[in-house]
Amino acid sequence: MKTLIKNSIPFLIALLILVVIVFKNRDSKPVLNELFTLNLAQKENIPLNEIIPEGTEISILIDKSDFQLHIYTADTLVETYPVVLGGNPIDDKLREGDQCTPEGTFKIVSKYPHGSWSKFIWINYPTTDSWRKHKKAKANGVISKNATIGGEIGIHGLPEGTDVMIETRINWTLGCISLTNNDVNEIYPFIDKNTVIKIRK
Repeated sequence: MKTLIKNSIPFLIALLILVVIVFKNRDSKPVLNELFTLNLAQKENIPLNEIIPEGTEISILIDKSDFQLHIYTADTLVETYPVVLGGNPIDDKLREGDQCTPEGTFKIVSKYPHGSWSKFIWINYPTTDSWRKHKKAKANGVISKNATIGGEIGIHGLPEGTDVMIETRINWTLGCISLTNNDVNEIYPFIDKNTVIKIRK
C-alpha cells in the first residue's frame, strides 16, 4: 500500500498543476497537451561538458512539434533535451497574453541566475519578424487593434521539485521554454551573445 501511494505522488502533483493551469486560464482558452510520460531514458546521462569542451560555439534548435531542444556544433547534433512550452504550445506568438511560444530565429539578450527557475536565458523577442507578424495579425483582424506584442521570453528551469512537469509534458509557461533545472544548468555555460536560437513549429 505504501508503494502504491508513493508511486501515485508524481501523478497527483501533475494533476494538481494541470488543474491550476486550467483554472487560471479558463477565459483565455489555452491549448494544453494530453498528459503522457516522456521516455527520458532516451537522453544519455553524459554531461554536455564531457561531450564538448566549454567555450565551444553552439547553436540551439527548439522543435515545438516534438518538445525538444537540440544542441548543435556547426551542423553536428551533440545533445537533445526534453522541454515544455507556453500554455498554447502549438501556435506562433502574436501578442502578449496568448501563451504561445514564438517561432523564428533569435539571439541572446542576457543570461542570469533566477530565484525561482534556476537560470534564465533571455532571447530577443520581439524581433523585426515578430513585429511584422504582429502587425499583420492586427491588420487581418486576427488579434485586437489594442493588443501589445509582449516580451521577456527566455529559456529557463522549473520551480524546485517540479521536474514532473517535464516528465508529463505540462506546458505551464506564458510562452517561455522550460527544461529541468539540471538541464538548463548544463547548457548555461555554453550560452553567450553569439548563440543563435531557432524555434520552429
